[in-house]
Amino acid sequence: MTGLASAFRTLAAAAAAGLLAVTGAVAAPAPPASAAPEPKAPREFVALGSVDRTIIQEMRYTTAHNFVGEPVDGYRQPLCILTRPAAEALHRAQVRLLARGYTLKVYDCYRPQRAVDHFVRWAKDLADERMKGEFYPLVDKSRLFADGYIAEKSGHSRGSTVDLTIVRLPAVPTRAYVPGETLTECYAPRAERFPDNSVDMGTGYDCFDTLSHTDDPRIQGGQRAHRQLLKSTLVEQGFVNLPEEWWHFTFKPEPFPGTFFDFPVARRSVAGH
Repeated sequence: MTGLASAFRTLAAAAAAGLLAVTGAVAAPAPPASAAPEPKAPREFVALGSVDRTIIQEMRYTTAHNFVGEPVDGYRQPLCILTRPAAEALHRAQVRLLARGYTLKVYDCYRPQRAVDHFVRWAKDLADERMKGEFYPLVDKSRLFADGYIAEKSGHSRGSTVDLTIVRLPAVPTRAYVPGETLTECYAPRAERFPDNSVDMGTGYDCFDTLSHTDDPRIQGGQRAHRQLLKSTLVEQGFVNLPEEWWHFTFKPEPFPGTFFDFPVARRSVAGH
């Protein structure tokens, strides 16, 4: 009996130490720590569609039709998100353009920092030139940082910068890009480059070329008039144009002039705003 009691005590001690397997089962591992919730936008941010439903949204970075050649990190849904003052200023500009038979079309709005980081990684990968034929045909990829086409921070991440154009009404939808299709230079004549329902601005969107400079003297006639129409309409509502890019405008004063956000481009980021 003494030996049996000793055996029971040994078994009990082993079980208490977690060393005993019962019917072949093993102790369950500790649950992993909960993933940190995705950041949400401050209440000053809104979906543009909640302010103006008539502005066309063609969010290029959710697709493969951009200079990277694939959907960009952080763009979960094709949605324009902006600070409310910027969105309301776009609405005022849209009212004026609608009266003249045009509509605004946005290509990019708020851009999370993780998307900017994606651009930086892509720019450092000199072997990846799958979209060179359209977006930067004359620029050596090793020069993208030095020439100012790519940077580690973007004003878009502050929420008041937008890339956009003008479309004549009635708007004809832009056809879908087919990955792998033959690329044409972004500065080619409008009839030759990728079809876009925008009025002719002289280059396509995100064209890494000096012809994209808003006031480049080589841009004349209707192309120049279209750029000036876009610029004058937006400047009247408080936007400032980036001279190197006819499509790039920042609303002033910015609500967040020194903050670079990283919440994803998704409806949940501004839900309830």
